[in-house]
Amino acid sequence: MPEADRKGEIAVLIQPHGQGPQDPSLLEEFSELARSAGAIVAATINARIVKASPSHYIGSGKVEEVLAACDAVGANLVLVNHTLSPVQERNLAKDLGRRVVDRTGLILDIFAQRAVSHEGKLQVELAQLRYLSARLVRGRAGLDSQRGGSIGLRGPGETHLELDRRLIQKRRDQLEAKLEKVDAQRAQTRRARARNEVPRVALVGYTNAGKSTLFNALTGSGVYAADKLFATLDPTVRRMQGDKSALVLSDTVGFVRDLPHDLVAAFRSTLSEAREADLLLHVIDAADPLRDERIAQVDAVLAEIGAGDIPQMLVFNKIDSLEATAARVDEAVEGRERVWLSARSGEGVELLRERLELRFGEERIVASLRLGPEQGRLRARLHAVGAVKAEQADDDGGTTLVLDLPLATAEQLAAEPGGHFLLEHLLVGLSAPTYNPDTR
Repeated sequence: MPEADRKGEIAVLIQPHGQGPQDPSLLEEFSELARSAGAIVAATINARIVKASPSHYIGSGKVEEVLAACDAVGANLVLVNHTLSPVQERNLAKDLGRRVVDRTGLILDIFAQRAVSHEGKLQVELAQLRYLSARLVRGRAGLDSQRGGSIGLRGPGETHLELDRRLIQKRRDQLEAKLEKVDAQRAQTRRARARNEVPRVALVGYTNAGKSTLFNALTGSGVYAADKLFATLDPTVRRMQGDKSALVLSDTVGFVRDLPHDLVAAFRSTLSEAREADLLLHVIDAADPLRDERIAQVDAVLAEIGAGDIPQMLVFNKIDSLEATAARVDEAVEGRERVWLSARSGEGVELLRERLELRFGEERIVASLRLGPEQGRLRARLHAVGAVKAEQADDDGGTTLVLDLPLATAEQLAAEPGGHFLLEHLLVGLSAPTYNPDTR
């Protein structure tokens, strides 16, 4: 929906709960989701659900209560913090006389607003089509349908249904093909990073924990960061150069409890950055009273996408919101080291850099190397491991390369046929890294 159409949308929220005490954090998070989508939360209604109604999800008495609340506050939107079936959503909308959006639809709407890149927009559209297909198709149930299967007795409704199905499926096939191409390109980039043996670190965490702010603090980037849910959807990759090591950092989409499975599937390329990382920086809002619960929820999503076994470092962010909490590094608990910092103020960011240096520190070689025209094989090998950062052809047919590669990779190449001069001019004679055929 265009942003202009969102202004003035007044919403009534329905918060279902089972038997026993209610969890106020559920309604608080759902209210924040609604505000992130651009809605004005005018009223909230708790609905005790022992057995969900197949037709409306909530009981008839609760429907009347919601209708009265909508009339009282002038609401034109009803948001339900649960996934509704198409029938339940349609019946509620009919009886309430207002649009009804469930939790999945609300998160999809926020994603549609936040997506910026071509890839992100494709992912959101695919997730929307998966979600809306049943609703769009069944929305024509009021039209004439096939009667008895006899030829010549099909009404216009059946024609529309078949057309809807074909168009939706065709578009889904197109989106999946495009995303497969994007996945292949990203996989090729990840393989190049792996060949160069550059450690890969992915920032993960609950949405609005401050991942993008920390990403900018570590890399000096200008990635969009805001105090709202799902501020960043598109995967962003930047290089972090330390004194003894270089890392590749990836900023990923934030998690939330009960993240719809269609979104997990659609954002598989974004989540691949986490699944294929050497280390996960699990960013946590240190001031969140539910931070332990948030940690468990993120761990559950990581396990779902196949990243549960990747080493983690817990980063407790936003310590500037806590009293008497200084930047520090705690001993590892269950194999996870803990760093306390504030990405916004910068306090403790250098501590995190130091811990990353200790974990991934290794000597690297950054130098220029001139190859003769007969050294094409070695040039190809240097390109293959991702060591060539710049290249310039010389007048005599040779090539001058600007290299950046780990010492271990250089030693491995030096042991290969034709690579002995790397040992002479890169590993020993760094002051004169120029190849001279006469010195072989």
